[in-house]
Amino acid sequence: MVTLAVIIGAHGIAGECRLKLFTDDLRAYPDFRASGRALRLTSLREGSNGAIARFEGVADRNAAELLRGTELTVPRAALPALPAGEYYHVDLIGLPCVSDAGEALGLVVAVENFGAGDVIEIARDSGATFMVPMNETAVPRWDAERLVVDAAFVI
Repeated sequence: MVTLAVIIGAHGIAGECRLKLFTDDLRAYPDFRASGRALRLTSLREGSNGAIARFEGVADRNAAELLRGTELTVPRAALPALPAGEYYHVDLIGLPCVSDAGEALGLVVAVENFGAGDVIEIARDSGATFMVPMNETAVPRWDAERLVVDAAFVI
């Protein structure tokens, strides 16, 4: 399952929820799994504090507040195929990393974006982690099996 949004609180008194989005087009996936139950998106709009959504069967603020922290997920198979050179964050998590010299570096444990592009966090076997920009300079090659990291970026 892939998380596309998380409910961060209620909005108003009529059952709307504030969302933190992890996708550009949540409307493309109206049916979600959320904490073991199905949720159907009925409306979505931009708000000053994140997206504002309404879900079928959530009629008041109390019901919306009960959903706080709920992740809205879809099966990985529901996501469209991507063109070459693009990736879903979920597909990078857990991939082994090697240096361009062949040294085993560890596994990707997180993908972050602080505004200047994606950054992958790699955990070594020792538990220590380091971060590398996910761009062609730092990661010249990657596929569904592994990422190759330029040795100049290895800490």
